[in-house]
Formats: sequence, structure tokens, C-alpha cells
Amino acid sequence: MPRGERPLGPGADVLLRFAGDLRRLRERAGSPTYRELATRAHYSAAALSEAAGGRKLPTLAVTLAYVTACGGDTAGWLARWRDTAAELADDEPAELPAGAGEPPYVGLAAFQPADAGRFFGRDGLVDELVTRVRNSRFLGVFGPSGYGKSSVLRAGLVTRLEPDPVVVFTPGARPVEECAVRIAATLGESAATLRTEFKADPANLHLRIRQAMTSGDHPDRDLVLVVDQFEEVFTLCTDARERKWLIDALVTAARTETSRTRVVLGVRADFYGHCARHPSLVTALRDSQVLVGPLDEDGMRDVIVKPAEQAGLRVETALVARLVAIAANEPGALPLLSHVLLETWRRRRGTTLTLGGYESAGGLRHALTRTAENVYAGLDPAGQVVAKQLFLRLCALGDGTDDAKRRVRRDELADLPGASELLERLAAVRLVTLDRDNVELAHEALIRHWPRLHEWLTEDRDGLRTHRLLTDAAHAWKSLHRDAGALYRGARLARTQEWADGLHGGAEAVLSPLEREFLHASRSAIVAERTAERLRTRRQRRLVAVLVVLLVLATVTTVSAVLAQHDATEQRTAAAAQRVITQATLLVRSDPALAEQLGLAAYHLAPTAENKDSLMRIVAATAERRVDQVGFELDGRMWGVRVGETAVTVGDVTDPDTTDEGQPLTAPEDTTEGPRVDATAFAPDGRTLAMVTFKRRVHVWDLTALPDREPLASFVAPAGACEPTCSQLAIHPNGRMLAMASSKGGAWLWRIGPHAGPLGHVPMTGVGLRGIAFSPDGRLLATAEEGGRIVLWDLADPAKPAPLGVVRTGSVTYALNGSWIAFSMGTRLIATAGPDNTAVLYDISDPHRPRHVSSVAGQAESVSSVSFSPDGSMLATASADQTTALWDLRHPQAPRLAGRLRADLEVPHRATFAPDGHTVATTAQPKGQRLLLWETDFHRLTTHVCDTFGAMGRDRWNRYFPGIEYQDPCAA
Repeated sequence: MPRGERPLGPGADVLLRFAGDLRRLRERAGSPTYRELATRAHYSAAALSEAAGGRKLPTLAVTLAYVTACGGDTAGWLARWRDTAAELADDEPAELPAGAGEPPYVGLAAFQPADAGRFFGRDGLVDELVTRVRNSRFLGVFGPSGYGKSSVLRAGLVTRLEPDPVVVFTPGARPVEECAVRIAATLGESAATLRTEFKADPANLHLRIRQAMTSGDHPDRDLVLVVDQFEEVFTLCTDARERKWLIDALVTAARTETSRTRVVLGVRADFYGHCARHPSLVTALRDSQVLVGPLDEDGMRDVIVKPAEQAGLRVETALVARLVAIAANEPGALPLLSHVLLETWRRRRGTTLTLGGYESAGGLRHALTRTAENVYAGLDPAGQVVAKQLFLRLCALGDGTDDAKRRVRRDELADLPGASELLERLAAVRLVTLDRDNVELAHEALIRHWPRLHEWLTEDRDGLRTHRLLTDAAHAWKSLHRDAGALYRGARLARTQEWADGLHGGAEAVLSPLEREFLHASRSAIVAERTAERLRTRRQRRLVAVLVVLLVLATVTTVSAVLAQHDATEQRTAAAAQRVITQATLLVRSDPALAEQLGLAAYHLAPTAENKDSLMRIVAATAERRVDQVGFELDGRMWGVRVGETAVTVGDVTDPDTTDEGQPLTAPEDTTEGPRVDATAFAPDGRTLAMVTFKRRVHVWDLTALPDREPLASFVAPAGACEPTCSQLAIHPNGRMLAMASSKGGAWLWRIGPHAGPLGHVPMTGVGLRGIAFSPDGRLLATAEEGGRIVLWDLADPAKPAPLGVVRTGSVTYALNGSWIAFSMGTRLIATAGPDNTAVLYDISDPHRPRHVSSVAGQAESVSSVSFSPDGSMLATASADQTTALWDLRHPQAPRLAGRLRADLEVPHRATFAPDGHTVATTAQPKGQRLLLWETDFHRLTTHVCDTFGAMGRDRWNRYFPGIEYQDPCAA
């Protein structure tokens, strides 16, 4: 039977409680023997027994193995072990113990030149930097935060460059001043003098260094300027002029032909993009960059072991292995590693840094948090408030980058109660670094790895930015001897005051006395300015009251005269514009350029609706073509058909000035009685023309094959098909089918092309047909009857068209050839000429059940044709009142009148949209031979006139507008 455990003996209470709880955990697990536990835990039975012995705290690894073997909660015991270790170390010093000697590790602070003797792990990188500096005058050293850039530059590069003179500085909030102070200390000059010279011209930095190096003790050497933490020019420097000065000064000093300067920049990697915004910096860095990466394992071991060896100490092998394994997978771990080594050194056993001491310190990820939390927890509530404000002031909020540390002058923190003592306490544990004038965080790792500080920074970032601006403004006001011109006003004061009023704990706990004084002075200045303004306004009102009485009579008289003169001028101008419009109309055929110039000038002088209509009519008339019907190709080419006394011709009428009469199209057998044409139709693509002529003969031409006069297809309609006439033709969108309707015999479908022939017949369903049209997708055919009924046919089988739905519009007096029906793109809407001078819109999404959408009313006489724009957003309706109305159909349920085209058009006439969607063609009834092209986009129209003919000159203006000051309508 196994021997029972010996009772817990005397010892520290915390250890006895810890051991007792481990024993009870084993009992709840069924009291397995330590040999059984050893098998489960993979630790010796003696080690596990000693863990529950109560004499010393076991290592964290042994404790967790013990708990796992007993089936316990490892997460809870992890926290328990850390609390116990912290309680055992309740005498843990907040600063280095007396008599301990200089620690071999620097903690969070960056290595300085004085620390070169304990700087290890970067020999290869330092050698590369020294070589690059010797061979290049400008070098950028980039690396993420926590990779040791500053330490490499200060403890590595600087010490290796000796005996070359080296100046190291960080830009801070005032780069010109920082540079002047550091250069002055090296050159033995006055910092105030250098600052004045540097601000006057960035090139003066190069001149001063060249002068000093030429006449100094090192005539054959160059001065090396090391600008560490160069990202401060973007995070701390708010003056864009000083930022530009530093960049220009450094680039000039290094790249001038007579340079005696070598520049090294240490830049955090996430500010690489900020550097790229400055062309001179991009050029200087193009082939001069070094990227600082993480340490390899050998370098990591040197960082851990060699400083201790120099101090006569030893690092446990288990601790070295643990640190190398963890730090190798922790980006930016060097400051954390240095800090935890310092804390482990404090907890060393004799001359050995142990794994237990490391775990007692909290490990790599928790040592920094524990140190910061111990300091914070040791403060009273008032001290904790001050600590929060102090840490927030030491941080700069990133804008698209990570938050960074911020160097702060001590006088900014002097007003915080107890700040001096707190700073010394923080410096003792290496959380901040101090010099005579400035304070800053020891490392930005504190921002990333101390949860409390991270939480403070994310509570109210907008508020922190407001506070930072307030701090800078208050110190600027103080430096200007409290000049009232530097106080807040307007929106900035309102925004800052609103933030201050909403501070938790009150403004007194957050704002320094100087900041509160600045805000109070700003508010007082606003009150004083408003009081003075009220007094000034009161005096002005009294003076104005006196002047008003004197001015009223003169004003009334003057206004009356001015109004009368203005009315007379407007009437004279309107009359002159109307007179010129009339002259322009008469000049349309004889001098179209002058007609358009006069029309535009008259509209510019008097921009009335009537003058706008007249200008549109003049421009359309100057490009008039003598054709009966027009077809548009998609590329803008136009074909025009003319029906003459002896022949039918077709030709390209794209150019209005063409004199080509076109190609005769009448077939030989039609010439016996002259070219009687019953109907014509263009294909949707404008490249095919169909025509039915005398004695029921139907011909189809491919216009692109002209001047070949042979028809693409030619056939004779069946007997009775054209009784009394075949007045309607339509070509299928695919160009391979023709529909022909007569007033009495229904409609026929014909195949056109090489194998032309009949396809099918659409029977009569009522009285004779007046219109026929294919849908844009070619699936439907619409036939319009004299009584106003429209039937939709399914063309899935052209041999047997099947009726679908019926639209009843009511009878109309007349429908022009082929334009009584129009389908919209997508075949969702159909428009027809309706009764009572209207057009009617139907939704045929379901062709079996057409649904009435709206009636388009607004013309004085019957509608003779309808046409949709290519995108279906507009509808043109031609009327017997000699106008064409344009309707906006973006909301089909409520069409809106968008414009009206007025001309001396024959009755009836036809309106068709061109493929560009903004040109409308109006043609007269057959044998009218008049085509007008209307530009419906008025801006395009005026631009066309100005681009084509230019503005009217002054001489011509004075001739047509005598007594009216010259105005250039194209200048607008």
C-alpha cells in the first residue's frame, strides 16, 4: 500500500496554501500515486511530490503538468501560480536594489553609445551599415517598431564610425530648433544664430557643415548626421513648412556636389509611404535603403547570454531555450525581451538568471504589463488620474499608422500635481526616459502591450486629438506672451469647449492650469469682442437712422428711374432679338452660318422659350435634306429615300451639303406607269430598305451593296393583298423577315434574302390594318386596325402566328406610314397613337394581358406617329398641330413634357429618334421631301454652333444689334 504524504511543515502561508490546494486536487482525482501521476505528466514522481511539499514554489511547467495529470483547470491554475509568485515577491523592488550594481540589460530604453559594450546580436547588420555609409552619402534605415533600429544606430553604427564626427538627434515637434541645437554643440556655434540661418534657407545647413569640416580638425573627414526616429516629422511636427525644411536641408547637405555631410535616417517601417510623398526624399532613398529585420536564433542567444556573461552572471540553459523559442515567433519582441531579462535579473538566484525568475516576472508577454500595472496599482486614486494624463500626453495618435510615442517638454507636465515624483518613479523601472528638458516613453512596446494604456488611447480618440491641439495652442500662446491673436475662436473654440464640458471627472482633472487659462482667455476674448461689436452696432444704427431718412427720397427717385430705364432696355433688347430672329429665319437657305450665329446671339441676348424654339428651328432648317424617309445606321450614317416623278432613289444623306441624287431603285417592270410607291420601310439597323410599288411588287435592297441595283429580294404580293393599297411594311430586327399589311386583307410574312418566299399570313381580326411593327427582340408582331384595336402576335412559328393580347386605344383620324405603333427597348412598353389628340402607353411585360400605364396628352391636334428613344427613356409624338412633343418616361405612369419642336411641317409628319438618343428626325408625308434633324440637347446645339461657325464678330454685331453693347454668346 503506498505511503501517505507527510504533513505540511512550517513555511510561508502562501506556499502552504498553494501546496494544500494541489494535494486536494489530487484527492479529488482519486488519490493516484505519484508514480501514476508521473506517467501522465511526463515529469518525475519526485518533482511532482516536491511541487505539493510546500517548501518552495514549483516552476510553472511542473505546476501545469501536475494539474493536467489530475484533470484540473489549467487556465485557473496558471492565474493562481502567477498570483502566488507575485505575492511571494511582495518585496519586489520598484527600482534597482541597492548594491546590485549596474544591470547588464537596458530594459525598454534604446541602447545609447555608452551601452555599446553590452550591445550584441547585430554585428553583421552594423558592418553592412558602416559599409553603406562609407559608400553613400544618404542612407535610410527602415524597420518595424520593436526591431531595434535606434539601438543599431546609436550603440552600433555611431560607435563604429569613430573617429568621424557624428551628430545624433531626433526631429521632435520643432525640427529646425532640434537640428540647430545639436549642430551648434558640435560646431561650437550659437544655437540661436544657426536656427535663424537655417530657417532662412535649407541650403545653409550644407554651407555651415562644409565650412566647419574644411577649417576644423578633420579636413579629410565628413560629418555624419544620424536622424533617429525620423517619423516624428510626421507624428509630432505639425508645421508643414518645418517638415519640408528638414527634408530639403538633409537632401541638399548630402547630395550637393561639394557635400561634406553623410545623412542616415532611422524610420519606422509603417511610415515608408509618408516618405514617398516627398519627391526629393524618394530620389535620395531610391538605391540607399537598409531594412532591419528580426534577429536570427544565434543573434537572439547573444542578446540573452553575452551581457550576463560580461557581468559575471550565468543564464540557465532552459531559460535561454524558452526565450529563443518564444521571441522568435513574437514580432517586435526585442524591447519585451530586454525588459523581461532586466526583471529576471532582479529575481536572480545568486549569479544565475533562472527560468523560475523569468516566470515569476510574468514571462515575455506579461512582464511589461506587470511592471506597469504594479506601478499604477501602487498609486492613490489622485495619482492614478495624474498617471493616466501623463501617459496620454506621452503618446501621439497615428493617422493611418500605429500610435507612436511623443517627446514632451517637462514644462508641459509641470502643472500636473505630483508629476515630477511620478516621472522619477517611472524612470526607475525604465518605463520612461528623462533628460534635462524632455520626457518620453522608453519604448512604443508599452503602447502595444500594456492593455490599460491601449484602452485609454481608444476610449475617445477624437477627444485626445482635440486635447493635443489644445495643448499645442496653449503653449504657442504662452510663447507669444499671451497674444490675443493666438486664442481660439469660432468653430475651434466651440468644439474644444464642448469636449472640455463633457470630460469625465471634470476639466480640472484632465487639463493643465495653462490649458484652462487658455480656454478661459479664449472665451473672455469672444465675450469682449461681442460686447464691443454690440456697442459699435448700436452707434452705427443711430447713424444709419439719420442717413436713412435722408436717403429714402433720393432712393425712391433713383429706383424709379433705374427701373424705368431697365424696363426700357429690356424691351429694346427683346425687340432687337425678335427682329434678328426673323432675319435669321430668312437667311437659313442663303447664309446658314450667319443664320445660326444670329439665332444664337439673339437667344443669348433674350433667353426666352420662344427664342430657344426659334434657334432650334433655325439650326434644324440649315441642315435640311430633301428626302421622304430616312434610315439610321448605328454608326450615324443616314440613308434617305426620295420618290420622284420618274424614279425612286436612295443615297447617303449624312452630309447635308451633299449634291448626290442617290441611286435609282425602281425595278424595270415598275417604270411603265411611273414610280408609284405605296409604302417604304427601313430595317432597325438602317442597312436594308423595303418598298412596295405598283402592281403589288415588293423589293428589298441591301443599301451597303450599292451601287448594285439588283434587289436583295423581289416578289409579287398575292392577289387581293393590296386592295386598295399595301400601305404598311416592317422589317424584322434580324433583317431576314418582312411584314406587309393591307387595308383590307390582313398581313403577310415573307422571308427575304437568297431564298425569298412566303412564311405565313396574319388573318384579319376586324376592319382593315393601318399599322404593323415588330418588337425589338423579334418575338412579337403588332397589327393596328382602323378602329383603334392593336393585336399582339406570337412569332415563335412564323408560318402560324398566334394571337396573344389585345390593346384597345379608340379610333384615330390618321396614322402615318408604319409609325402608329412603337415598341420600347426591352419590349416592356408599347406606345400607340390614341384618341383625343393623345398617345397611349401600355405595359406588355405579359403580352397576354396588356396593362394600361398612362395617356400622354398635350397636343392640340391628332397624333400621327410615335417613337421611343434607343434607351426607352424618351417618347416623341408627332402631331397634326405641326409640332413634335418630347416626353420624359423615367416615370411612365406620369410622363413629363421635356420639350417641343415647332416648324412649318406638313400634316401629317413623322418623328424618329436617331441611334445617338438626342437627335430627332422629322419627315413629311410621302412626296413632301423635307427632312429636319433636331438637336434636342440644347447644350450640344449651342456648342455645335460655336464650334462650327464661332461667335459673331463686333462689326457684324454692331450691324444687326445697333446701340447694344457687344456680348460673345460663345464665351458663356
